Amino acid sequence: MDFDGIDVLDLFAGTGGIGIECVSRGAREVTAVEIAHVQQNWIIACCKQLGIRNLSVIRGDVFKFLASCRTKYDFIFADPPYALEALPTLPGVILGQDILKDGGWLVIEHGKDTNFTSHMRHVETRTYGSVHFSFFQ
Repeated sequence: MDFDGIDVLDLFAGTGGIGIECVSRGAREVTAVEIAHVQQNWIIACCKQLGIRNLSVIRGDVFKFLASCRTKYDFIFADPPYALEALPTLPGVILGQDILKDGGWLVIEHGKDTNFTSHMRHVETRTYGSVHFSFFQ
């Protein structure tokens, strides 16, 4: 994927590493959603130190954010807690909001106990050790 000029949504952003990496690869705008105050402050501090001005941090629940989101993104990355009870519903919730642009990608990081292959928009799953990445279009 060419990141130049794309809009990115980083869900369950944690330390913001994915969003910051997308900015470094030329993303136009990155929105990071993280519920934890400490992680949110960390992302803000990193962006300030690195001079990043095109990464916005939203502190809040991902599912509440998705319910009200009206912006469309080229790339959506989600790294939820592997034990998240609602994890199996995540692709449907995200894709059901119609926030993925045509030709865009949704990537969900998850553990081995989650399987999204039956989802109609699932393209592939890649495994790196104990970490799995499911790709949707």
